[in-house]
Amino acid sequence: MCGIVGYIGYKPAKPILLNGLLKLEYRGYDSAGISTLENDGISNIKSKGRVNSLNDIKEIDSLNGHVGIAHTRWATHGKPANCNSHPHMDNSKTFSVVHNGIIENYHELRNFLTKQGYNFLSETDSEVVPNLIHYYYKQLTCENDKKFLQAVKKACDDLVGSYALEIISSLHPDRIIVTRKDSPLVIGCGEKENYISSDIPAILSYTKNFYLLNDNEYVEIFDDSAKFYDRNLVPIEKDLKNIEWDASAAEKDGYEDYMLKEIHEQPKSIRETIGSRLTDSHTPVVFDDLSFSKEYLSNLQKIYIVACGTAMHAGLVGKALLENLCNIPTEVDIASEFRYRNPIINDKTLAIFITQSGETADTIAALKLARARGAKTLAISNVVGSSITREADHCIYTHAGPEIAVASTKAYTSQITLVSLLSIYFAETLESSNKGLIQELKKDILSLPDKVKTILDSSEDIKSFAEKVFQEKDMFFLGRGLDYSVSLEGSLKLKEISYVHSEAYASGELKHGPIALIENDVTVISIITNPLLVEKSISNIQEVITRGAKTMIITNQDIQGDNYDFCLRIPSINPLISPILSVIPLQLFAYYVSKAKGLDVDKPRNLAKSVTVE
Repeated sequence: MCGIVGYIGYKPAKPILLNGLLKLEYRGYDSAGISTLENDGISNIKSKGRVNSLNDIKEIDSLNGHVGIAHTRWATHGKPANCNSHPHMDNSKTFSVVHNGIIENYHELRNFLTKQGYNFLSETDSEVVPNLIHYYYKQLTCENDKKFLQAVKKACDDLVGSYALEIISSLHPDRIIVTRKDSPLVIGCGEKENYISSDIPAILSYTKNFYLLNDNEYVEIFDDSAKFYDRNLVPIEKDLKNIEWDASAAEKDGYEDYMLKEIHEQPKSIRETIGSRLTDSHTPVVFDDLSFSKEYLSNLQKIYIVACGTAMHAGLVGKALLENLCNIPTEVDIASEFRYRNPIINDKTLAIFITQSGETADTIAALKLARARGAKTLAISNVVGSSITREADHCIYTHAGPEIAVASTKAYTSQITLVSLLSIYFAETLESSNKGLIQELKKDILSLPDKVKTILDSSEDIKSFAEKVFQEKDMFFLGRGLDYSVSLEGSLKLKEISYVHSEAYASGELKHGPIALIENDVTVISIITNPLLVEKSISNIQEVITRGAKTMIITNQDIQGDNYDFCLRIPSINPLISPILSVIPLQLFAYYVSKAKGLDVDKPRNLAKSVTVE
């Protein structure tokens, strides 16, 4: 969950590395550091704290080298401390390494290296890597130009776990070696210079041309070229891909925070996700990149939707759509649990995996299991060429653009939009659903961007209510049916960025225990968008009002009464896709509660954007 940057070229590396780290701050981290190759060897500067704290270290002013690597760390092994920060060097100070991932067998490797005379200065799992490279480098007798790569390969053969690695050496100052396994890494190409990063946005302002690495591939990167090798160090060719994201999309564009910017970008991200897949309500949904036949879909016994966090909440909406429109039993699984419960999978199973980054470790591991057991796999991601899209049989993309804030907003609504279109595509292929309902859904999907904008125009009202309740320590979210799935997402957003303890419950479960927690001035937020469930939902709200709760209601139904503290009306829409609209006020509410508390909205504590460890 760390951030990685590297540079080799004709410019001083330091400003490029620091700028890249700043662009990776959204991943979450507790320390930062850089290594550059200087005339007298490797200079290694690192510190607990923010990237900007590196500028307070006097020695950084002397860095002029044109080759360097950099890192932001999110602590796993060893507390946040200067000694545990990356980059790590071997005892001879001739190799420097940054590492994203977890080395699971580091105890064993550390014990081995200690017996060989190596000393360790940190508590991390990562420090074994440079020392292991040094150990093998000393043993090799091959020609000098091949020794560095061979030593890295031998070291990686000993590693168990996940890693993305950048390695520089004072013995080979003309190159950087990188490799990956279950952690993301990309190489950006410029003119007589090359860039490396764990995330495309960090180096998008320098280049739009990228090499995308697969697991167990090795690369020797020079200033004017890159040599690629497979797991056996056999040379391979890689295609250069053009990434069409606008670099300015990773900037705030006048908004106070990335999260607020991304909330307000949702009309655009939804419109672009719809794209040419749906042009009007009378024509079929088109997926040029899919080819599921009626015969295949008719023979499906089950669909799994597998994801983590916010993406899993989007999957709950997908379940309702697929079951209602296609009559195919659909289960939603948390990716981190999926592998360990021995799921029933065969060749009549379709497994759909949703991940914004395409690098979520648990989700990728679940996909590999499903594929190994014979299921067809379909990945939904926001990042072209990400790891999961290369592992899956099929992939389709949301077009949300870079999402920088840790708390996901526009990715969630784009995911639901895409799953809605996918469900309609399946239903039209199967001819399984009422044509009138399908036409109504398509019309509503096309209206989404304008309806989202209408809700965004109510931001000040939501802000006003948030500022009345921001000091509360507990809040509750209620909903029935798909409104419950939105409650889960609203509660998660509030937890993530405001640190308010919140829980989401299906409204009918209130009286089965949670109502014991309701007391004077506790805030209860209820979502009501299904006309068939209005009366029962109102009854639940009255139960909490009777016990002294403050209430916020998000609804597009005709609700009578004036004893609610805040009632926000949102546009009408088919209940199957209502979560795309009803979540917007909850995103804004969480944002304004966090701002009222004076917190860092974009970088909440202990969280990272791309969860690349299990």
